[in-house]
Amino acid sequence: MKSFYISSSIIFGVLNIGRSFTYPVQQPTRGSSQLCEAKIGDNNLSRRDAVYTSLASVFALSSSIILPANAIEKCPPGSKNCLRQTWTPPTGLSASDATSQLRDAINAYPQEGQEDGKVDGGGYTIISDTLGKDSASGVLKLEYRSSGKGTFAKIFNGGKPFIDDLVIEPNDGSFEFRSSSRVGDSDFGVNGKRLSYIGGLLKGKGWTGKGLAN
Repeated sequence: MKSFYISSSIIFGVLNIGRSFTYPVQQPTRGSSQLCEAKIGDNNLSRRDAVYTSLASVFALSSSIILPANAIEKCPPGSKNCLRQTWTPPTGLSASDATSQLRDAINAYPQEGQEDGKVDGGGYTIISDTLGKDSASGVLKLEYRSSGKGTFAKIFNGGKPFIDDLVIEPNDGSFEFRSSSRVGDSDFGVNGKRLSYIGGLLKGKGWTGKGLAN
């Protein structure tokens, strides 16, 4: 959607450039060394100045376009290692308080993981947190790691932890969650257990959750 609006503005600007040169051009007098100038409206501008002016209007128009709300990336169709959910704060809760409660839920997740380390036993790291107090901008990104001690990690990942990504973005008063594994065809329910834990904390604060199809 974003690229469509910007492309439209560029096309509009290009049309303006073409229109700039459709005005009659004043021919120089015989023997004159002056360059021809294109008359645009009531001002005499050189072709170079006309191009610069038109391009400037294109960039100004593009920058003033109101882009759509954040739209988190969809999970691949039929994915077994990616989940999406939407969580909405209770009515009457301020935007800043909603963002604060969300961060509290994220930070309350145990660094030692769940089920004696079988789920996210390697802990987690907040990679980026640019969520605004208005709950309408920014993104929260985290990495969750397995312990690396499981049979699958030893056989298929050289004994290194598997890494999952959690991305949270605000969208029209709600927050969209996307939890996904970087490798493998199945997550053995890990992404679901992670979101259930965080979602349970939000639900205890009056939030409502909604699962999204892949």
